[in-house]
Amino acid sequence: MIECCANSITSALIGIKAGANRIELCADLKNGGITPKYSDIEKLRNLTNINLHVLILPIANKFIYSKEDLKKIIKDIEFCKKIGVEGVVIGAINEDRSIDITKTKKMVDVARPMKVTFHRAFDTCLDLENNLEDIIKTGCDYLLTSGQYSDVNKGLKNIAQLIKISKKRITILAGGGVNHKNIHELYEAGVRQFHLSGTKTDKFGKSETHFHLIKQAVNSFNEIKKSN
Repeated sequence: MIECCANSITSALIGIKAGANRIELCADLKNGGITPKYSDIEKLRNLTNINLHVLILPIANKFIYSKEDLKKIIKDIEFCKKIGVEGVVIGAINEDRSIDITKTKKMVDVARPMKVTFHRAFDTCLDLENNLEDIIKTGCDYLLTSGQYSDVNKGLKNIAQLIKISKKRITILAGGGVNHKNIHELYEAGVRQFHLSGTKTDKFGKSETHFHLIKQAVNSFNEIKKSN
């Protein structure tokens, strides 16, 4: 599975054309990513039948939520479910950088029957094994992670450890610096789902998914599958 993290409808369509199996739609990716506009979610849903997951994050890089924050998140999840989105990308942590099980489980319960990914808030936490076990308790289907490091290259050993500890109770989705050059190494570590944006920034500062960066990753993955 190659998931393209798309910053816009344009990026999503480029990712699909390049062979991505799933889209995670977000906005303002260069600053960490936030929930996209409802109009963009609905438009993309109407343009494609590909599996579509949506990032639900009101403020970039903010994972500690008040009651009001949670109400907004719940509303956004319900909108995605109403229009037929396949999954949402969510998560909440506590001040001490542990997993906020109560708020996260509330999000998961509201999201069903959609699939749920716990996002890279996990990578801001400090206790790999206990944080993983807490996320599993919430019922999330996927964990998007670079192994609690800044990117997958640095977090490779931790990613392998997460896969081993999880014992298939949750799917580890590797993200953060994934590209065609490291997919083989990640595959050897046990990763079977890969998350990347493949973005390039033009001279005007606009970032969009680049066809060849996604295509290269898809080709690398297909080559590995053929040889196994």
